[in-house]
Amino acid sequence: MENLISKLQNKQAQLGVIGLGYVGLPLAVSYAKAGFQVIGFELDENKVAALMRGESYIIDVAQEDLQEVLAAGRFRATTDMGLMQEVDSVNICVPTPLGKTRDPDISYIQAAVNAIAPRLHRGMMVILESTTYPGTTEEVILPLLSAEGMEVGKDFFLAFSPERVDPGNPQFNTINIPKVVGGVTPECTKVASALYGQVMETIVPVSSVRVAETVKLLENTFRSVNIALVNEIALMCNALDIDVWEVIEGAATKPFGFMPFYPGPGLGGHCIPIDPFYLSWKAKLAGSEARFIDLAGQVNGYMPKHVLQLVTQGLNDQSKSVRGSKVLVVGVAYKGGIDDVRESPALDIMNMLADLGAEVSWYDPHVPGLETSRPARKLEKWDQDSIGAFDAAVIVTPHAEVDHSLLLEVGPVIIDTRNALKGINSDKLIKL
Repeated sequence: MENLISKLQNKQAQLGVIGLGYVGLPLAVSYAKAGFQVIGFELDENKVAALMRGESYIIDVAQEDLQEVLAAGRFRATTDMGLMQEVDSVNICVPTPLGKTRDPDISYIQAAVNAIAPRLHRGMMVILESTTYPGTTEEVILPLLSAEGMEVGKDFFLAFSPERVDPGNPQFNTINIPKVVGGVTPECTKVASALYGQVMETIVPVSSVRVAETVKLLENTFRSVNIALVNEIALMCNALDIDVWEVIEGAATKPFGFMPFYPGPGLGGHCIPIDPFYLSWKAKLAGSEARFIDLAGQVNGYMPKHVLQLVTQGLNDQSKSVRGSKVLVVGVAYKGGIDDVRESPALDIMNMLADLGAEVSWYDPHVPGLETSRPARKLEKWDQDSIGAFDAAVIVTPHAEVDHSLLLEVGPVIIDTRNALKGINSDKLIKL
């Protein structure tokens, strides 16, 4: 243990990161900028080739930073898992989606561990960052790594540290977000903390790996449940003809006992729509019901259908039907300022509109292309001529650089799901 800690503190350890996506690539580059030699493992050959050319495909990794660590020889990307035997520590940063029945799919984690296991050597550190259910590290990973008889906490070290990446956030990043760390043994926690302490500003050790796993799930369940609550309030306010946005603004003036959350067309991203169900699934195995989580999932899952009803209402007010109408979906990324479309509610809304016979188009300055299961045309320009041909426009995700008020000048009925046109009153405007 002391030997590995010494190598970490002296920046003599070589580090590995498996999965060079929204979590793994920023982490790998941060390690390299801190002075470590880093190998990034990625199965996608196109991503590896792009990185080795100095081209970043992640919004939170600047081209200059990537090119800097490449030029310094401190970072390389590869598809060759055989190089795993060269690293002293490896972070697993792979996707953890849900199956069709909302059961956890940890196959990517298992594949990563299967790549590590035959190359595990004495004194090596393995850290899982992928969000998962409590018990994964000890029940799934530990047996695979211990199969050859090595003892955790003595011969190798195993820990969990939840990723807390918020893509596109200009204030918080890999370096300054407090890093929660929980090891399988106290020695594992100590080694993992020593690693992160060379890069991150604040380390938060917890008593066990299960606590660390549950920390992440609590964070995102908190958001999911509160978003569901305010979505339900929005539905009630719609029925009562009350402006929910004004209600929230008024409530937010209370300096204690209230935290504002905002309604929307549904949940997006890899975390909030998925992570709570990892906790729910594990809780049910232990005989505990997760009623809030399940109810929040139902409310949030209903919101795209509510948006569809608002589109129908708006077109009916214009004596038009959804079938045959030209509908523009504005913003298809799951949140403003980024290009990530994972789990974006815009995709569900577009599909439902197409199923009802609408001619669907979309516009998003951050998203170069979009694979859709229904016909949908990309709008290339944001100007009066381009947007004036539509019967309805749905603002799903507002981006700061898009002038949404232009929609008011050219005719279509507008369904504003994000209060992008705050303070504006118009017969053509329908708010969530």
